[in-house]
Amino acid sequence: MAFILAALGTWRLSSRSSNPPDGIQVLLVTAVAIGVGSFLFHTVATAWARVLDIVPILFFQLAFLWLYGRQIIALKRSTMTVALTAYLAVSIAGRQFPEILNGSLIYAPTLLAILGLGIYHARHAAVARFGLLAAAAVLAAAVLFRSIDNAVCGTFPIGTHFLWHLSNGVVVYLAVRALVHHQPTQFR
Repeated sequence: MAFILAALGTWRLSSRSSNPPDGIQVLLVTAVAIGVGSFLFHTVATAWARVLDIVPILFFQLAFLWLYGRQIIALKRSTMTVALTAYLAVSIAGRQFPEILNGSLIYAPTLLAILGLGIYHARHAAVARFGLLAAAAVLAAAVLFRSIDNAVCGTFPIGTHFLWHLSNGVVVYLAVRALVHHQPTQFR
């Protein structure tokens, strides 16, 4: 539900914007797909539901990085293609170590990317300057919640995985909000 609320909230923001960024609808639809996929996987826990859980998350990350890199930083297509290929390779490599951080190592590249973009955004944005840094902080907390989930279940039976999901809904909202409030530059 957190992802659907994030999509609704950012849709409201973008609909009020005089110049919403290109591609924002893709992020909003993908945020809804994350919510639906996550619900299905956590409800039926099948292989096909796992794909519906994982693919929208990865697609959102790639789409957000592409849009931010192209529209805000004004990087060339070739630069973004190389950057996203490297990002994808590092993210996939993290899947080889599921025992580290309860499988959360795969989100380290995302955290580093959002932190880096957050620093850039804080230095260059006129509005919502610290939104991506806030997203990075919330994502760090989310990764912590995901990482400690199995360890705390003995004393806290519902675990902390639900906090992972709620926090990530906030991350999606803050990230898309940063795009909406930043004026896009021309594509090169």
